[in-house]
Amino acid sequence: MRIVLLGTGDTVGTPKIGCKCPACMDALAGGRSRRSRFSILIETEDGRVLIDTGPDLRYQLLKHKISQVDGVIWTHGHYDHYAGFGEFYRVQNRVHVYGLSDTLDYILDYLYFMKPARHDVSVYESFRLIGLEFTLFPVHHPPLAESAGVVVCEGDKKLVITGDTTRQIPKRSIEIMKGPDILICDAIAPPEYDLQKHMNTAEAEDLARELNAKKMVMTHLSHLFPPHDEAVKRWNLGYDGMEMVL
Repeated sequence: MRIVLLGTGDTVGTPKIGCKCPACMDALAGGRSRRSRFSILIETEDGRVLIDTGPDLRYQLLKHKISQVDGVIWTHGHYDHYAGFGEFYRVQNRVHVYGLSDTLDYILDYLYFMKPARHDVSVYESFRLIGLEFTLFPVHHPPLAESAGVVVCEGDKKLVITGDTTRQIPKRSIEIMKGPDILICDAIAPPEYDLQKHMNTAEAEDLARELNAKKMVMTHLSHLFPPHDEAVKRWNLGYDGMEMVL
């Protein structure tokens, strides 16, 4: 499978409007600190699936020359993870969308005009798309009662996407997350920040150790980091357009 980090930013993206911090200035100058909102493309010979559809999806699809997808999986009902789905309007009809029931209820109430093909998914129950096995697992992303991560398997290869979460991931979820070849991990800020909704880099690294991840890439990154080229000397940060093959 081919994995592309279409957007690696948090809810406001980088640069943040009106901000002149070093990361935002690097982003404005065209550096890798420039981060659009969260979305991941997973591609095989059988098709393409998006994990979340952030508000910058139109730009992301044009940049990567993507005109059609075979499915969308939504991890939770926050604006920065679904609002870009409206960019399929008059482009692709009846897109197949997957997610937990309450998540789909909330998102599709907002995107009622799209009339996608809805597929309700239960946690820990696998389903197949584009030749891959997908499984949603619950995480902890307050104040939401329902938020999910995603396990993607192809043969003996395993990708884990944490989704937005704190370090307080349920034990059963930890068990199915273990042993990933690649862990794409929520890490919104450096370790000096004590967060209520997300992990910082220290917590993300601790999770990677617990899971025995072969490779870990941090995403959902804020402008609180130093400029990207400086920050990657300390942390394995992803960047918009980053590609991996598994």
